[in-house]
Amino acid sequence: MIYFGKRWSRAAVFIFGMTLLAAWTSGCRGDGGQEGEAGSGRAEESLAGRSITVYMGNSPAADAIRTLLPEFEAKTGLKVDLTSFTNEQLSQRMSVQFAAGSTSPDVFMLRPLEELKLFGVGGWLEPLDKYAAGDAEYDAADFSPSAVESVTMNGTIVAMPLSTEQQILFYRKDLLAQAGLSVPHTLDELEAAAKALHDPAGGVFGFVARGQRNALVTQLSSFLYSEGGDFQHGDKAAINSPEAVRGIGRYVTLLRRYGPSGVFNMGWQQAAGLFSQGKAAFYTDASAIYSIAIGSEQSSIVDKVGFATFPAGQAGAKPYNITAWGLAMNAGSARKKDAWQFIRWATSKDVVMKSQQMGNPGARQSVWSDPQGVVGFPEAYIAVVKESMRIGVGHDRPQLVQVGAARDIIGDIVIQGLLDEDVKAAADKANRDFQALIDKERSP
Repeated sequence: MIYFGKRWSRAAVFIFGMTLLAAWTSGCRGDGGQEGEAGSGRAEESLAGRSITVYMGNSPAADAIRTLLPEFEAKTGLKVDLTSFTNEQLSQRMSVQFAAGSTSPDVFMLRPLEELKLFGVGGWLEPLDKYAAGDAEYDAADFSPSAVESVTMNGTIVAMPLSTEQQILFYRKDLLAQAGLSVPHTLDELEAAAKALHDPAGGVFGFVARGQRNALVTQLSSFLYSEGGDFQHGDKAAINSPEAVRGIGRYVTLLRRYGPSGVFNMGWQQAAGLFSQGKAAFYTDASAIYSIAIGSEQSSIVDKVGFATFPAGQAGAKPYNITAWGLAMNAGSARKKDAWQFIRWATSKDVVMKSQQMGNPGARQSVWSDPQGVVGFPEAYIAVVKESMRIGVGHDRPQLVQVGAARDIIGDIVIQGLLDEDVKAAADKANRDFQALIDKERSP
């Protein structure tokens, strides 16, 4: 077990967990009988008569593991008691059981950029470096470096990547061709193309993306990075730096001048829906929702959608490339060796290959480079994802425990800009509020 400092009060974490406890009958139990030693331990090793508990959220990665699980149990003899929850239920349940000191579950899914710091500061995440070290067959170096960055805390890997997302640009091939325009490779070119294709009277907006205050922050991130900015530098808020303000200004300009009315109410579902209905020329969001963005087989644009790497700003093209879901081990588990066998299997090259063939975009570079690993994905999409994995940044939101509050603070800058208020003034205010939030977390 490792404790990642005292920057967020254990007492606060405990109170948070116990507040939720009334809503749950967690049935926590202490499972003893096994030492939590490290070691690669091949999956072929017989684990007959032993069992572990695994909690999973709702995702294609979880669906794939559930489908393949009988093979693992038959091969190893290890019984896996797998329970699924909605994403928010999973997060709440884990917080409750961790706060109560439960040794169960042994393994669980988490959304690293939402929960890793929360769980890490409580000392609840087992470091996994020691288990993967020296295991040539497992080949931990095969994971995309920026995806690993998403599951690393204080230099230690505390979860293994299950699925990834990258910010990419969706565009209408037919509209660009009709206007004689090339696919934009820079943010300047994107703005010019969005302006040229913006035709509200004809039912087509130049650009669409998320406009909801909290939801938009992850998609704003690539604009910041590509202009040389970031949300923070260590414990220093940086959302009002010239580079960050320039990136925010890009996003605001595209939405305000060339976006639809009512953009304030748009999360990814609404933005993707508008694009899939043929009502926007450009759309930027997570690669994982490409099948929704292009619409169903009956969609009028299903064969007219192109995919491009996020356009370059003054700092180059820097889209996020993150671990959307990771698989972690409970630091309090009494069955660590068996827990690692499950994690090792679920994130192995073979299972990632099969999972990706089922539609779950994984984090292993070798699978993306194998023709069998990209079956079913559009050819242009594959090239964009691979390039985004190569150049990507490993976070898409502020990096602190109270990430939701931070997203509200930062997202409000865009809202003010959409209301035609001064973006720099809004960024200065947000930076002060964001710094106060960071300082509060750092306090004993």
